[in-house]
Amino acid sequence: MNNKPTYSLFKNARYALEGLVHAFKTETSFKLEVFFTLPIMIAIYLLPFAFSSKLMLVSTLILIMIVELLNSAVENVVDLVTKDIHPLAKSAKDIGATAVLFTLVLHGIVWVMVLNDTFTLF
Repeated sequence: MNNKPTYSLFKNARYALEGLVHAFKTETSFKLEVFFTLPIMIAIYLLPFAFSSKLMLVSTLILIMIVELLNSAVENVVDLVTKDIHPLAKSAKDIGATAVLFTLVLHGIVWVMVLNDTFTLF
């Protein structure tokens, strides 16, 4: 049995947009990240950073949202498979949350490095 639909660029783009809308409607963490991303993007644009520094900051900022979306997908699959409290289900969800945490830490480290490089703080 193959439930994979035939490839269509427009259909796949629509599926991606539907996923984005669903995540925004149902995932509080994702909503918060989008909310904080907008002013951070403006700050990155306005601050006197080198282009390469801005690129690293924007990349790690977007990476946070990508990992959050993947974490939400893992959580949805775990919830689909079992409603029971199971150590493996907890582990899968915790590991996904850890991945999000690591991307947040990475973004923070990049900020510190860029600020130090630009303004010689340390």
